[in-house]
Amino acid sequence: MTFGPADIAAKIPEEVTALDARARRIETPCGEGTMVWRVWGEGEPVALAHGAGGGWQHWLRNIPELSRHYMVMACDVPGCGDSAFPASHDHEGISAALAKGLKQIVGEKQVRLVGFSFGGVCFAHLAAFHPEVVRQLVLVDTGGLDTPYGGDSIRSIKGLTGDDLMERLTLNLTGMMLKYRESVDDAAIWQLLANGRKMRVDPGMLVVPDRLIKILPQVQCPVDAIWGELDSPHPDPALQEAAIRSVKPDIRFRVVADAGHWAMYERPEPFNRTLLELLGSDQ
Repeated sequence: MTFGPADIAAKIPEEVTALDARARRIETPCGEGTMVWRVWGEGEPVALAHGAGGGWQHWLRNIPELSRHYMVMACDVPGCGDSAFPASHDHEGISAALAKGLKQIVGEKQVRLVGFSFGGVCFAHLAAFHPEVVRQLVLVDTGGLDTPYGGDSIRSIKGLTGDDLMERLTLNLTGMMLKYRESVDDAAIWQLLANGRKMRVDPGMLVVPDRLIKILPQVQCPVDAIWGELDSPHPDPALQEAAIRSVKPDIRFRVVADAGHWAMYERPEPFNRTLLELLGSDQ
């Protein structure tokens, strides 16, 4: 059977639609449009931001458990997914839209931020520019630390269909996001295609090489981090820890064993336990 990228992107996995159906969808001002948030659970607010080329579904394996303990707000970062461009296409514009959205949703409460990769860099700038809205920042496998890039093996899917397309998508996922082929499933492949098409900001401009390490000294709230042991683009957790600790010496740094870059998807159970431990106590 011959099928192409559009066919895969159009077939939303059941677990995505089921989780989306349970969410409270909230739209807040963003540039000339709106920023889209999905909210589950009650209690203390925790906001989640996805990585480059992703959307709220990057947290598909984590939201059900986290929302048992917290009010979980998963956003599409401005310029990504269902969210409009911010007023300015830089960290100042993204942070302003994020801060306005959080204040609209939770009022004067401070929020715990958990940002994956590109989303972690965005949340670090939010914490620096709008400290009044942030209680804690948890970085997950983030770039922008001016550490050596581990590389990737992402290749074009142009012209590919059927089994050849599926194989290339699998190789692209294991070439950067996931360590093992067996971690690749239909939901991961769908996310790669459906959300990748919606990415309208340039993550490289906003991350590399040192956008995170330069902004972290301005972050006033407690900062923690979680890393996949086998992260490919940002390898050697000890090296990444040393970089963050050079500006945030009190950081709590945790490693999820046998996990690649997308640690929360590849090893959700140990990741969830680790994140809940970090969220459950203040420094």
